[in-house]
Amino acid sequence: MSITARLKALGHDLPAAPTPAANYAPWTRAGNLLTISGQVSRTPQGEMLSGTVGGAVSPEDGKKAAEVAALNLIAQIAAATEGEIGGIGRILRLGVFVASTPEFTGQSQVANGASDLIAAVFGEAGRHARSAVGVAALPGGASVEVEATVELVLP
Repeated sequence: MSITARLKALGHDLPAAPTPAANYAPWTRAGNLLTISGQVSRTPQGEMLSGTVGGAVSPEDGKKAAEVAALNLIAQIAAATEGEIGGIGRILRLGVFVASTPEFTGQSQVANGASDLIAAVFGEAGRHARSAVGVAALPGGASVEVEATVELVLP
C-alpha cells in the first residue's frame, strides 16, 4: 500500500514535501538509515501553526500542530522512498520540539499528535522511540517541529 492511500484511509491528504528553508537537505540516507530534518507545523495551505503552548496555544492546538508537522515529515519519507510503505522497515525515533512556556510540562501529550499519526500510518513499523522537548522558540514561530530516524528496507 502507498503512503498516500494509507493517509487517505485515515482522512488526510499527503502534502507536497516542504523545501528546506536554509542550507540543508530535507533528508539524508546512509545505508538503510534515513534521517529526516525537522519539519515544522506549516499547513499545506502555507499557514504556520504558531505560538507558544501553555501561552496563547492550548495543549489541544499544540497536539494538532504536532500532527501537521508529522504530515510534513511523512511527506519527506514519501519523497525519499517513492511513496511506498513497504520501503519502511521501522520508524526508529521521533524528536519532537514544542515551543512552550517555562511552566508548561505537557510536551509529551503534545508530541502524541505526531506519534499517533505515525503509528496509524505505519502500523507496527510506526512504533518508535521518542523525545519530547520544550524550547523557547522554533523557526518561523512554529509551535512544533518534528524530526525522525527511519530504517529502510529498500535496495
